[in-house]
Amino acid sequence: MLETVLIFAGVFCIAFVFSPVGMGGGMLFVPLLHYGANWPIDGTLLAVSLILTAVVSYGSGLAHRREGHHDDAVIKSALIGAVPGAIAGVGIVVMLGEQLDPVFKGLSLVMLAWAFIKTQAKLKQQDASEGPDNGPSTEVNHIGLRTGSGIGGLLSSVLAIGAGVIYVPVLQQSASLKARTAIGSSLHIMMVVVPVAVITHLAFLSSSELEGLREQITILFALPFLTYLGARMGAEFGMKYINAHDIMKVFTALVAVVFLRYAWDMFGLIR
Repeated sequence: MLETVLIFAGVFCIAFVFSPVGMGGGMLFVPLLHYGANWPIDGTLLAVSLILTAVVSYGSGLAHRREGHHDDAVIKSALIGAVPGAIAGVGIVVMLGEQLDPVFKGLSLVMLAWAFIKTQAKLKQQDASEGPDNGPSTEVNHIGLRTGSGIGGLLSSVLAIGAGVIYVPVLQQSASLKARTAIGSSLHIMMVVVPVAVITHLAFLSSSELEGLREQITILFALPFLTYLGARMGAEFGMKYINAHDIMKVFTALVAVVFLRYAWDMFGLIR
């Protein structure tokens, strides 16, 4: 019972913290269920994490759309790369089979390091008083945008994340979006890509993995509700009380914490 309560609280807090920074929370949903509930890293865990990530993206993304923090033209261009990437990512998971765990953590480290470096570089260039943050983008590198989004879609399926850690820097670098618009647009990309990844994962689950999902049916009903509640509250709080520059600082801090956690595990410091 205590373990279940802690997982419920953890899911709510993850959604609350990640939603204002354009991330789905999968980078923490996976370790929460893996270490907190002793779930193995397999197709079942990836599917559940992606379902929770989808809930965060909708809960926060709709709030950002209401405030005008999105660029539909850029989102449509990014989806041309992101959707095929997500489908390809499921194929990689199926091929990896039992080797998924070490590959999962190794890829996570590379992805997190890249996102941290890119976002830090952007913060150094960014003026904290950069003016309105809801206008359309005028400079778009479509090749870079679609390539980066394709990588994000692929990693979304392989690592069970929303891939906001990839999309946000790509949107800023390739589409010249300001921080809050990049965050809202990242969430809108997830709103399409993550459901595609979930459906594709479910189609390839083995009979034993499907049975594992059925055994967790009670949790599967409760967790999305708590995730949605946390995402909506977190998005509203972030847009009202945290400025765009500080949001990106929170983003880099979260990336650094998760990087250290996976590095700790990868190098065998805890077993």
